[in-house]
Amino acid sequence: MKKLFTFLLIISTASTYTFAQTKTVTKDVKPYFTSGGEWIFSTGTLQNNNNVLRFSPVINLQTLLNFDQSESFGWFTGVNIRNVGFIFDESASVRKKVRNYNLGIPIGVKLGHLDDRFFFAGYELEIAMNYRERTFVDEVRTERFSVWFSDRVNTLQHALFIGYTLPKGTSIKAKYYLNSFFNQGFTASDGNGGTFQPYAGLDANIFYVSLNFSLFKNWELVDLED
Repeated sequence: MKKLFTFLLIISTASTYTFAQTKTVTKDVKPYFTSGGEWIFSTGTLQNNNNVLRFSPVINLQTLLNFDQSESFGWFTGVNIRNVGFIFDESASVRKKVRNYNLGIPIGVKLGHLDDRFFFAGYELEIAMNYRERTFVDEVRTERFSVWFSDRVNTLQHALFIGYTLPKGTSIKAKYYLNSFFNQGFTASDGNGGTFQPYAGLDANIFYVSLNFSLFKNWELVDLED
């Protein structure tokens, strides 16, 4: 698994910087597509639990449809795939790592010099598709499972974001999820004929800061003969 993670990280980084060399922003009244990766540093907002920073560089893919109304104002929407979650300690010896793969639909605005640096902000609706949970006791993994469209988490996630573009196509973004990650009313079997609610009282909203690569760079066709 570590070798696979390292391989994906290398490929993601290499492709990001390679594609960045062939993109430029062009001013056009017509809508245009852009795309880019995202490195996410996330945490939960659990009270009375030790929250641990989570780093998720893969797989986060963003594709945006841009509508630039002028040189200083535009808006965008799109479709994103995002790996988002957090890590927390249930006790001194038990650690939980949870994440969702979400399908996101953002809508936002851009303000500033759209050919260079500008602010962007907006709202994103995300649909939780695949939930994974891992449990570690004294740093040894004791349980791991993943479920498609699980009732353990809230299916619809609502988030607000704000960001700023940096030189060479990089941008930084902060994002906060307005509703709780877990479905606190979820009921599971205890294996003895009874039931329990594993997420009762775990009111966790996710907050993250991310680096985005080539997110607003308009694709430009390259003549291979040049």
